[in-house]
Amino acid sequence: MRRRRRRGVVGAALALALVSGGIGGVVGTYLERNGGVGAVELPQAGKEPPGRAPDSVAGIAARALPSVVTLHVTGAESAGTGTGFVLDTLGHILTNNHVVEPAGGDGEITVVFNGGQTAKAEVVGRDSGYDLAVVKVTGVKGLKPLPLGNSDNVQVGDPVVAIGAPFDLEGTVTSGIISAKERPITAGGEKGDGSDVSYVDALQTDAPINPGNSGGPLLDTRGRVIGINSAIRSADSGSDADGGQAGSIGLGFAIPVNQGKRVAEELINTGRATHPVIGITLDMDYAGDGARVDSRGSGGGPAVTPGGPGDRAGIEPGDVITAVDGQRVHSGEELIVKTRAHRPGDRLELTVERGGKERKVSLVLGSSGGG
Repeated sequence: MRRRRRRGVVGAALALALVSGGIGGVVGTYLERNGGVGAVELPQAGKEPPGRAPDSVAGIAARALPSVVTLHVTGAESAGTGTGFVLDTLGHILTNNHVVEPAGGDGEITVVFNGGQTAKAEVVGRDSGYDLAVVKVTGVKGLKPLPLGNSDNVQVGDPVVAIGAPFDLEGTVTSGIISAKERPITAGGEKGDGSDVSYVDALQTDAPINPGNSGGPLLDTRGRVIGINSAIRSADSGSDADGGQAGSIGLGFAIPVNQGKRVAEELINTGRATHPVIGITLDMDYAGDGARVDSRGSGGGPAVTPGGPGDRAGIEPGDVITAVDGQRVHSGEELIVKTRAHRPGDRLELTVERGGKERKVSLVLGSSGGG
């Protein structure tokens, strides 16, 4: 009898162990799947100080964003969005001409600041040849101008930050490097018509720039403006003002700030910008290498302006200009770009080919206002 009882006790103990093991497995599986008997709580980093290094992208953006604005432009036939940045405490804002152009003479320009404040703006002056414009807002307090850098100091490979409103997404920050300097680009109008075409000796960047970035600043690591973002090259178009709908493929172009500063000052002070000129008419259909002086002149006028800089330097109709200050030029557009990169009164050395022989001539650039 005792032996049977012991077996019964042993059997009961075994059964209890099996049941306990089964319950433990179920509970273990539940805990494994649900993280415990209470609510799920995932590990997360704690709060960190909001400040960033001044030369980081975040640090640059934090300082620059209050000075960057979005422009909403409406006119009788078109409307668009662009970017600009504050030049001074008087309310002057620099942007691209093609941004404000749709407003025409009776359109409206609304400026939206980073904090959400809005103000109406009036055009102070604009120039299609440089693709730059200055507008002005009034009654806005606390304006913070962006510091201007020096585009002559820029080197290929320098890191840069672009700020703008691509596709109307205001306050968008992108970053990249300077990919190249002195890229001759033309945008807008018909090539050869100086009143409609913008000629820019541009800074090239791979910082993403899209439609709506036009007029926004390209900044160095100290948060200083070194360029005005103006054009992109997209997969289905050439270099053009970024008013189309094509997106960035890493080929963006900015007007060097040294040129932007001079033009902005002239637009603010006089309402117009001067263009440096050689005093010649170019044959824009010339297919050879270099820029050829027209043999006939434009509209029946002389190919070389009598008494102008080119005439005084001995340039003649049919001459081919192959270099400016030792840098090769391969077309009429490139010669205009290289000339526009200077200011009236600057001295240039041109390499001129005539009759198969090259010679160098020196001249002082005139002004579109005074020859």
